[in-house]
Amino acid sequence: MFRLQGSKVLAVDMTGDAVKAKNGSMVAYDGQMAFKKLTGGGEGLRGMVTRRLTGEQMTVMEVRGQGTCWFADRAAEINLVRLQGEKLFVESSNLLATDAGLRTGTTFTGLRGASQGNGLFTTTVEGHGQAAIMSDGPAVVLRVSAQYPLIVDPGAYIAHQGNLRQTFQSGVTFRTFLGEGGGEAFQIRFEGDGLVYVQPSERNTIAGDV
Repeated sequence: MFRLQGSKVLAVDMTGDAVKAKNGSMVAYDGQMAFKKLTGGGEGLRGMVTRRLTGEQMTVMEVRGQGTCWFADRAAEINLVRLQGEKLFVESSNLLATDAGLRTGTTFTGLRGASQGNGLFTTTVEGHGQAAIMSDGPAVVLRVSAQYPLIVDPGAYIAHQGNLRQTFQSGVTFRTFLGEGGGEAFQIRFEGDGLVYVQPSERNTIAGDV
């Protein structure tokens, strides 16, 4: 059972089951808990090898026990996503925790990962259960439909789910027009039917130098 206490703390009530969370994100617990560090971030050997090849670091711990465990990370806003068999694509730095019913892995994303220096892969979460994703400021969930494709700044992108096609197009940001420089060399275009999560703050990227 995932629940929020405020907007920046995740409480997980456990009855002998397990949860996977970002290493070091546990801030308190009651009851009996066991902690185990997991290598990689994806499932199995393939996930571990992929992380090492791409340099995308995501250290995960497994927490199992009876009681309640609280998680937080750098006072980031936390958003709960319930999956009913579908797949969630999320930046590894924005993933806080997943419950035992979800599988994590990696998928190839192409130029966006290379331009941000985070490797060519992003994290996938799939199955039935809840995931907690983080954002710098309150996240906004935007609907994409066949009639209305969505263009997203790569620095503001957090995650997406649904039947979406993701492509890349060259573009500029408002800061480029204002003469401040550092504009992204491309934008992410989503078409289809689904949801895209964005944050009201941009990560530092090197896209403009690619």
